[in-house]
Amino acid sequence: MTTPAFSAPRATRARGLAAAALRQWHLHPRWAMALRGAVAAAVAWVVGIVLPEPFSDYPYYAPLGAVVATTSTVARSVRESFQAVGAIVVGALVARGVDVVLAPSALSIALVVAIAILVAGWGLLGDMGSWAVTSALFVLIIGNADKVGYMGAYIGLVLVGALVGIGINLLFPPLPLVASDVDLDRLRSALADQLDHLADGLDSDVAPSPEEWDDRRLLLGPVVDRSQRSAEQAREAAHINRRARRYAEATRAQGSQAAALGVTSSVVGDLTRLVTGWERQDLDDLAFGESLRPLVRDALRAYADAVRSTVGALAEPEALDRVLDTTERLRRGVRDVRSGSDEDYFVAGATVLAIRRGVAALGGE
Repeated sequence: MTTPAFSAPRATRARGLAAAALRQWHLHPRWAMALRGAVAAAVAWVVGIVLPEPFSDYPYYAPLGAVVATTSTVARSVRESFQAVGAIVVGALVARGVDVVLAPSALSIALVVAIAILVAGWGLLGDMGSWAVTSALFVLIIGNADKVGYMGAYIGLVLVGALVGIGINLLFPPLPLVASDVDLDRLRSALADQLDHLADGLDSDVAPSPEEWDDRRLLLGPVVDRSQRSAEQAREAAHINRRARRYAEATRAQGSQAAALGVTSSVVGDLTRLVTGWERQDLDDLAFGESLRPLVRDALRAYADAVRSTVGALAEPEALDRVLDTTERLRRGVRDVRSGSDEDYFVAGATVLAIRRGVAALGGE
């Protein structure tokens, strides 16, 4: 029996849709986090129900521990789970200690909260310190009728839930390489755009005004911060991760790219401050002047092209050659104007050094 002619296009479309769906899944790691959290919470709830009393009387505390353990990387989930349990223990002890000397009242609640907030700042508890306050209030108010049983069930169930969550994370560990790649790509494009904006500002016979420079400054801080957080999460996710060996090369390459773009971010920030701060209409002594302005413009554009051409941590050799050539012409230009002037052209020299540092980070030297 022959296969219908339309089956091949359908199969191709199906594969395309599957690939697109998989990419969207990788681009949004929170979706996987939500699924892991939901599964872990459900399993922890079932475990809490089948445990003997007094644990089975409070099964809803087990999902709390499971959620803590599945909202981060494997390595962090282990650390934060035990920090959360530690905070709960400390908070419970605070509540029981106050309960010994004071009956439940507004005064005892105020004292418990005050002490728990102070304890929550203990460095060993990390970001999970806030659980101490929650635990103290739960144990003092809700657990007052069963002081020992409630406290033991609360601590034990959160620990059990955390262990369930850690197990789910170990079985399906997060490794957000695709999302981190996207954030690094956005950073690379933003840095190249900023360099182009600086070069465009110098593409004139007169220096731009401060207002014109303001219009050419991009808000790079959020893009840089997001890419750094994303790269750090990817690096952390590789620890205690059974998938890490399979993607070891991609993880190393991404780390190198993040390091190179980190240096590039610093260089672009320096260049932005140098160019916009010292080549302005309102200054009597310009950093570049008519003779150097075109050379700086060409060097910045070549550097932007090199940044944009970067694959991994390295720029294309042709792009690097262009930026090295334009930077060398700028260096010679600075030397020539210095020889015929009393000015030191310090900013122009610093611009040459900054671009060279940026080129070295992209494999140019």
